[in-house]
Amino acid sequence: MAKESSFDIVSKVDLAEVTNAINIALKEIQNRFDFKGSVSDIKLEKEELVLLSDSEFKLDQLKDVMVSKMIKRNVPTKNIQYGKIEDASKGAVRQRGTLVQGIDKENTKKINTIIKNSGLKVKTQIQDDQVRVTGKNRDDLQQVIAALRAADLDIDLQFVNYR
Repeated sequence: MAKESSFDIVSKVDLAEVTNAINIALKEIQNRFDFKGSVSDIKLEKEELVLLSDSEFKLDQLKDVMVSKMIKRNVPTKNIQYGKIEDASKGAVRQRGTLVQGIDKENTKKINTIIKNSGLKVKTQIQDDQVRVTGKNRDDLQQVIAALRAADLDIDLQFVNYR
């Protein structure tokens, strides 16, 4: 009898890489001419980003710089859910962005639907905030990975523990 192969589908953000990306973005902001004399800052509070700037326009520029640095450090930017822009002190504006860790129930259902619609002979098992996929044929597992990469989901997926 053939041994079953499996892998786990997870969605995680490496907080150390996020911190590094924020530090690099802050250095660039200090040196940029268009940010001279402005109050612009990025902070990481637990699993939440806090962006602060003078105006909404500068806040968007701040966000662009931060996202570009995160992309260079392979941090999934799909996993950042931004809140509303709110007023801060001294006429500044603030926006919070939550870093999504794990797969929620809604996305788990979407993943299961994609796998079932693929027609491959694999089994899925939901384990807390991750999904385990098992099957006898490794090619089927690779086709599942390809199908999930092609799907347009709200979060970034990583495939780990491929056995």
